[in-house]
Amino acid sequence: MGNYLVTGARGGMGSAICKRLTDGGHRVWGIDRTAGDPPGGWTCIPADITSSDALAEAAERIAREAGGLDGIVHAAGIYDLNSLIEMPEEDFTRDFDVNLFGMFRVNRIFVPLLRAGGRIAMISSELAPLRPLPFTGIYAVTKTAVEQYAAALRMEVQLLGHRVIVIRPGAVRTSMLPASTEKLERFCASTRLYRCNADRFRAIVNRIEARSVPPETIGRTVSKALTARHPRLTYSVNRNPLLLLYGALPARLQLWAIRKILEE
Repeated sequence: MGNYLVTGARGGMGSAICKRLTDGGHRVWGIDRTAGDPPGGWTCIPADITSSDALAEAAERIAREAGGLDGIVHAAGIYDLNSLIEMPEEDFTRDFDVNLFGMFRVNRIFVPLLRAGGRIAMISSELAPLRPLPFTGIYAVTKTAVEQYAAALRMEVQLLGHRVIVIRPGAVRTSMLPASTEKLERFCASTRLYRCNADRFRAIVNRIEARSVPPETIGRTVSKALTARHPRLTYSVNRNPLLLLYGALPARLQLWAIRKILEE
């Protein structure tokens, strides 16, 4: 059985991943900003992935308790919805700080603890390979950057005997779904530049999020990626057919379609 680190461990996907691995007989150390003893037999270490000092302290503890790790799972992340012109600079940089730079910090500090054949699983998004929908751009940009970072890291750590695996989920039934609705309502009410058809935009988002899966599905996929003899480079889970169809359209047709749908 293996030793695994999971970031965002008390979130919907993170806790499902921790439970799945623990149920499989593995030892799990979770990192999360929220402290407290989780159910299920895994250890949660309070630490913020935007703090290198906090992560270094967590690494020292895990090194003492585990000796080494067999895998790192990046489940921490935040979702944002806003105009790329109107959003505050601190929000823009925060999204990168958590979704991308957080992964960099964790890997820089914890990869030296990986045993031979260790695996790094990164949670991306079905939006990453697509042209972003309007006002979801910041989230899509950070997740696209995650996939490029994963590809570059994969090239390097293969020389150390490690693997990098990308998990690309569609809508998952976590706290992010209601949060996205709240952010959408807030944006439509506050934007000064865009007079978009909020009802139509909301209908698009609702149709995409209606086709969701429980976080346990992600837990099973991550467990498989960490333990399969020959894991895939990328695991896609619950990709939305509407987004796949949208992604297959020529770029100019995508622009025309979005304009027709959202303009009042």
